[in-house]
Amino acid sequence: MFYSLASRPVHSAQRHSPSLVNNGALDSFLSDTLNNLAGARPTPPAKVEDGETAYSLQLDVPGLSKEQLDIGIEGDVVRISSKADAARSVKAAWRFPLEIDAAGSSAKLENGVLTLSLGKKIPESKVAQLPIQ
Repeated sequence: MFYSLASRPVHSAQRHSPSLVNNGALDSFLSDTLNNLAGARPTPPAKVEDGETAYSLQLDVPGLSKEQLDIGIEGDVVRISSKADAARSVKAAWRFPLEIDAAGSSAKLENGVLTLSLGKKIPESKVAQLPIQ
């Protein structure tokens, strides 16, 4: 995925450099890269499928129970992590093209395989019609 750091044109004659402080994409990229360089485990392999109304994500987590896993959904990002008392450490995140509908999603753990069904939040048009006089 490509992220542009170009700033919008400034109305005054003076141009400002783009702010890197509030750029979530850059912060996420740098955090992931630095964690990988520091010896953190890479994202475990997962099988992701894009259905008509939902995404499906399967992740192998052998040796972990459902009580030892946390699943977080924030907008279009899904994060899976193991708790501190778990037998092994799992920490991974995936970004999807559409936001996730947490109410329309489910998770199950069978034989060491975590399967998520992530409902897609269909964007609603907020176009207001303006009558011509």
